[in-house]
Order: sequence, then structure tokens, then C-alpha cells
Amino acid sequence: MNYKRSILITGGAGFIGSHVVRLFVNKYPEYRIVNLDKLTYAGNLANLKDIENQPNYAFVKADICDLETVRKVVREYSIDGIIHLAAESHVDRSIKDPFIFAKTNVLGTLTLLQAAREFWEPKGWEGKRFYHISTDEVYGALELTRPEGDPAGNECGGGPFGDTFFTEESKYQPHSPYSAAKASSDHFVRAYHDTYGMPTIVTNCSNNYGPYQFPEKLIPLFINNIRQHRPLPVYGKGENVRDWLYVEDHARAIDLIFHKGRIAETYNIGGFNEWKNIDLIKVLIKTVDRLLGRPEGADEGLITFVTDRKGHDMRYAIDSSKLKNELGWEPSLQFAEGIEKTVQWYLDNGPWLDNVTSGEYLRYYEDMYKGR
Repeated sequence: MNYKRSILITGGAGFIGSHVVRLFVNKYPEYRIVNLDKLTYAGNLANLKDIENQPNYAFVKADICDLETVRKVVREYSIDGIIHLAAESHVDRSIKDPFIFAKTNVLGTLTLLQAAREFWEPKGWEGKRFYHISTDEVYGALELTRPEGDPAGNECGGGPFGDTFFTEESKYQPHSPYSAAKASSDHFVRAYHDTYGMPTIVTNCSNNYGPYQFPEKLIPLFINNIRQHRPLPVYGKGENVRDWLYVEDHARAIDLIFHKGRIAETYNIGGFNEWKNIDLIKVLIKTVDRLLGRPEGADEGLITFVTDRKGHDMRYAIDSSKLKNELGWEPSLQFAEGIEKTVQWYLDNGPWLDNVTSGEYLRYYEDMYKGR
């Protein structure tokens, strides 16, 4: 079949990536979608069982740092667009092993840029696009100027918790090895546009939540621990604030920006939805308890305050008004609905949770929180 476009999505077996792959495969049968993923601990082809046999879908198991393999994939599939999601993304792991974050997030991005440039540049840049997905953590931290939040804020969390927000013009001030590696990769993407003329776009998103997220991240970790009556390790006093974005809303934004975003632009993607960690955790406890038929809040005794990690940014909050004003995007789900759907999915998919939390992850988890 002659496809209208051939799109390479890196990290497509991961959390956000699998939602983007599913959206593109189902929405664009005239596109060939190539999923390139190394299948590390956070990548799982079970995330894509519902579309794995679609005729416009192909999977390639490969490392984005392997230049020869990436070159081969770009050539063989005549790739004309890249959506780059593959990354090491957990801050705690970056503190433990910063080198793998530099390798994957910086050198891996550079490998993709170079392979794309070699294939695209001789034929001209028209119709090509390199879309790089990044994080709000590259901007550093915002001040918590309203410790109790704003009563006019979201329906449960009480945000916003400050008067300032990250915009596309915010200065980069990364504080962790993870955010430093992502910041470097962002700069390489922009440099390939400025130096070679490659059509690039960068987006920076807030914290994602939803189905298929590996349970080292806060929401699935705590859902899993609550259902098993395990301790809930909370850094510091749980006062840190994050902006939460439902993953399917993020996938819709990626689709929109890939097709209609302006070349060489940066777009922030946020949920307009700030929560203190401790308040979010209490909502998770009440929701899980209710859905499991327990008294609401019965598991609050599982909360265990642990030593805060070094360089723990106090507050992230994104201003997505540029994306809304230019392309008309805004989140489709209220947080209460999104968290209900998310908790129900994890409770309905216990075997998936049990499978991904076996072996290596259990050893990592015990080591990470040992002695805190």
C-alpha cells in the first residue's frame, strides 16, 4: 500500500508513546506508523495489543542510540516525520545513574536528528517534521507564593499555588540530571533547525497520568500500594506542587501540534490543574478505598513521610495559553473524572500491574526507599 505519510514514533511502547501510537494508527489509516522502542523496563508491547495487527502499524525493537539501525529504519520506511518520545524520565533514577540519562536523552536525540538530516536534507525539507517532546522540569522551579492555594482554583486541589507560570519564554534552569539531559536535548533539536534548516518543533509538558503508566511514578505507584495495603512513601511533607495532565489529552495535543504547529516554535502543554502531592495522595486513597468497597480514607494510615530527595523542585505550573490561542487545544477532562477513570483502569488491570512490577522493579523499589 502507498501511504500518504510514514511516521516514526520513538518510545511508542511506553506510557505516553503508546497512547500516541494508538491515536495515530486508528485516526490515520492512510499513514504508516513505525514504533521504535528498546523495550526497557518501562516499555511494554502489551500496552498496544489492541492495535498490534493493524496493517498500517510496524514495530521495530531498537535503541535510539544505535545510529546505523536508526539510519536503516529511516531509509527502509521512507520516514518523513518523527515524533520523539523515547527517554529516560524518572528523576530518582537519574540521581542514581545520570550517565544513562545523558546517553539516552542527549545522544539518542542527536542520533535521531542526524539520521533524519542525512535522509531528508538531500531531498529538501518540505513535508518533513521532527517533533521533540520534552518536560516542564527544564524550566526549574516556581515559588509557592500561595501555600494554601486559591479557593477559586481547581475543584479539589485548591490551585493555583502561585502567581507565576512557566511560559515558552521561561529561562532554562534544570536542577536534576534528568531535567539537565532533557534541556540539552531540547537545545540540540533547536540547533538542528538553526544550523541546517531542519523543520523542528519542541513541546514541554506537565506531569501526565492515566492508563499504562509504569508504577514508579506517583499516581500508579500509590494506586498499586493502596490496593495492596503497602506503605505510601511521601517525600518531605508532601507540600510540592505539580500540574497534572491526562495522557489522552496530551496525545491529542501532540496530534494537533504535529499537523498544525508552526515550525521552530515551542509549545507548552499543561493541565491547568495544580495539586499538592499530599492532597492528591489523599484523593487517591479515598477513590481507591471507595472503588474497592472500603471505608473512604481508611488507608490514610499508610502514608509514610520519607526524607526528601535532593534538588526536589517545589512547584511546577504551565501556562498553555499559546497552544489554546493558536490551535484551540485545551484539556477535555476535569481532574475528578480523569482520576476516577485512571484508578478504575488500574484496579481493573491488576494482572498488568503485577506483571510490570515483578523482578527488576521490585529490587529497584526496595533499594530506592530503603532507610528513608
